[in-house]
Amino acid sequence: MTGADIDLILPELILAVGSMALLMFGTYGGGDSRAGLINGLMAALMAGLAAMIAFDTGSGRAFEGAFVSDDFSRFAKVLMLLSAAAILILAQDYLAKRRLMKFEFPVLIGLAVLGMMVMVSAGDLISLYMGLELQSLALYVVAAFRRDSLKSTEAGLKYFVLGALSSGLLLYGASLVYGYTGSTNFERIAAVVAAEEVSLGLLFGIAFLAAGLAFKISAAPFHMWTPDVYEGSPTPVTAFFASAPKVAAGALFARVMYDAFGEAVSDWRQIVVFIAIASMFWGSVAAIGQKDIKRLMAYSSIGHMGFALVGLAAGTVQGAEALMTYLAIYVVMNLGMFAFILSMERGGRPVTQVEDLAGLGKTHPGQAMALAALLFSLAGIPPLAGFFAKYFVFVAAVEAGLAPLAVAGAIASVIGAFYYLRIIKMMYFDETEESLDGRLLTPHRIALGGAALAMSVGWLPFVDGFGLIEASRAAAEALVR
Repeated sequence: MTGADIDLILPELILAVGSMALLMFGTYGGGDSRAGLINGLMAALMAGLAAMIAFDTGSGRAFEGAFVSDDFSRFAKVLMLLSAAAILILAQDYLAKRRLMKFEFPVLIGLAVLGMMVMVSAGDLISLYMGLELQSLALYVVAAFRRDSLKSTEAGLKYFVLGALSSGLLLYGASLVYGYTGSTNFERIAAVVAAEEVSLGLLFGIAFLAAGLAFKISAAPFHMWTPDVYEGSPTPVTAFFASAPKVAAGALFARVMYDAFGEAVSDWRQIVVFIAIASMFWGSVAAIGQKDIKRLMAYSSIGHMGFALVGLAAGTVQGAEALMTYLAIYVVMNLGMFAFILSMERGGRPVTQVEDLAGLGKTHPGQAMALAALLFSLAGIPPLAGFFAKYFVFVAAVEAGLAPLAVAGAIASVIGAFYYLRIIKMMYFDETEESLDGRLLTPHRIALGGAALAMSVGWLPFVDGFGLIEASRAAAEALVR
């Protein structure tokens, strides 16, 4: 390990050492009585690391190419760290009220984010797997964090069993890729692919890799864990699942396909197109009958990951730019939505049924207006940012000669708009005998209002998505060389 290697992995080292230090502090410094403090310290550490990475301009490869630091990985890391920090802040009151505020929770979130940071910087199949498993092991535990709940235990067990299956698929694909290229390093794999035709065995390896990665991004037909895990996990954990891990899996998917198989776009594109179409339509259709808002958000995430993968299927710089822009906008929409879902209470007790939102427009008009803006954006209604997120991936697909895929996406978007608009109709036109309490803490109010405002004005040309488009373009250009 050289000094240059340490410089490149410094943010990961700081997060690893910080997580271990907070774990020791919790173990020997008061236990759960200091959980709130540890939670705040972890959120501050993540926010500080995000600022540190955002202002870093150095690029390079460490450990003989196994770890890559560039604009692409930095973009994803900043997004993951900020979303995880926001979730920790939003979760604190919820966990404390339900006696779930354990000091291990923020430490597990920190270790999961550490795994994600390694994932998006992976330049080798081995480092990819190490990051993936570090993330997964932490997420298995937080999914079952409410130990006295049958649903939470079931969620953790299902995620663990199906996660082990997906890891097996990914490892089998990696072994095939290694067998047919003679290397696990992305650069060397790319050199072999460029020099030779893609053999049938290597194509099978790519397919199994894509299947394992599709599971992590909860894309159909590898989505089966998502609704049950979203519903059964504690709501802060569901909010986390819907944000940072989606960015990590989407960025990793792009990293593998572009870095290792960039010269074989025509071979892996058909796999990604199939996954994208299946996800868009299944997420749009299956969500229609959902009555629990957490399950509805699970199917929503499946559909939205399908739309994001349309950008990846393009296989171009424009497609990678659209993918990262989509993931950023999706995370902001979800943070706003879950800021409200975390606060959904009636008589001081948490509720998660969609019908509980009935009459919200009359009893709490400000909250209803912000929630409606986010729902319109999720549905892709112009001129909100969610519309432009879909527009960018569709344009990238058309420019890459995939006009039928863009048309399929537009049809799926229209179908999916139904269940978002149904919630808005409930809020403004349905009557209820007992309304929600409507108690929003300051962090929740800021997250809900800020996300709604960002979706409403962030797309304006003179704002340039708060610099999002420019940052996404720089990230894409660093990836697609």
